[in-house]
Amino acid sequence: MQTGTLTHPGRVIGIVGRSGSGKTTLLEYLVGRLAEQGYKVNVIKHSHHDLELEPPGKDSARLRRAGAAEVMVASPYRFAIVHELRGAPEPGLDEQIARLAPADLTLVEGFKAWPIDKLEIHRGVGDKGPLYRLDPHIVAVASTLPRPDDVAPGVAWLDLDDRDAVLAWLTQKMLAPASSSAPARP
Repeated sequence: MQTGTLTHPGRVIGIVGRSGSGKTTLLEYLVGRLAEQGYKVNVIKHSHHDLELEPPGKDSARLRRAGAAEVMVASPYRFAIVHELRGAPEPGLDEQIARLAPADLTLVEGFKAWPIDKLEIHRGVGDKGPLYRLDPHIVAVASTLPRPDDVAPGVAWLDLDDRDAVLAWLTQKMLAPASSSAPARP
């Protein structure tokens, strides 16, 4: 289990689940609806694979391979920064979040070992079993299955097929003002 902590966590929640469970599909829906409601949402997606964000022969890739520590590619529409670790340890989630612009909410796909609140996507078909039994930081499970008896009382059980209910739970849990149960925005 990761021992790091978030120094300024803001509103951060992990989206976890076994491969193929639908994490990215649900994230895409949640981000789209939250953005429509006027929220600024950041997403961090962890990958265990090497990242190649630009074609190998393009200028930015050539400059990175030549030894640049960071290469920024900018256009009138967006920019991207590619930072080479060059053997340095992978930055922790806290460092990754610190690199992002401020947002109302940061959704994290991956970084399963970090001690942050998490929403598990669990389909129960052909997988290795649920993660909520192994991770005390899972605060909700979105599933196509009925709630089993072994789910801790404080863990919300959500219908994965009702994405609006998952969105409502997320909005209430992460975006409602602390002193009120009403959503932060209409």
